[in-house]
Amino acid sequence: MFWGCATRTSGSVTDRLSDAVTPSGDHPAGASAPSRPASVPPSSARPGVAATTVPLMNLANVLTMFRIALVPVFLLALFAGDGHQVQWRITAWVVFAVAAITDRYDGRIARSRGLITDFGKIADPIADKALMGAALIGLSVLGDLPWWITVVILFREVGVTVLRFWVIRHGVIAASRGGKLKTLLQSIAIGLYVLPLPHWLDWLSLSVMAAALVATIVTGVDYLWQAVRLRRSPQP
Repeated sequence: MFWGCATRTSGSVTDRLSDAVTPSGDHPAGASAPSRPASVPPSSARPGVAATTVPLMNLANVLTMFRIALVPVFLLALFAGDGHQVQWRITAWVVFAVAAITDRYDGRIARSRGLITDFGKIADPIADKALMGAALIGLSVLGDLPWWITVVILFREVGVTVLRFWVIRHGVIAASRGGKLKTLLQSIAIGLYVLPLPHWLDWLSLSVMAAALVATIVTGVDYLWQAVRLRRSPQP
């Protein structure tokens, strides 16, 4: 009896030690787990294996935060003086152009260098909409851009964001080439409206803004169609 108790006790201790060394489910029931020296680090910590954690303060995120910081600077320059002084409008255009350039490169850098973070996924679209929204509303307040154009563009931008959340459990609405063209046309059109161009060039600003409006509406309808299809698609 004593020997049997000792045997059972020894077996239970061995089982507990095996469980501590090897996670459950790695070996069939009743099989003994191979021993592993405690000094051997896990594979993720071994020398020569790259860490998978992306630092929050990376180049892509810095560019995104820089673009957000430029929004109030742009507004200050846009409304400086009476809002139509040539030197301040040129300054506002330079600030807007720099911010728009960072928008073009922060996402590209994040994808090419593996610097994609949850913060970047949230902050990048916020920075884009903050910049475009501030420019459109500012130009409308100054009387340089009709309010209905600002309302149409902002309604589309907010609507697409709502659609993305609406289908988030069903899939992701990927950015299309039309969406990228829309952003480019909007940036050029806003830049032309910010610049103190002579009146005989008003046709250029109007033409590019009209093209941006068409792209805005068409891509908005396309996003709506994609969202409806995702919602109706059967779930696995």
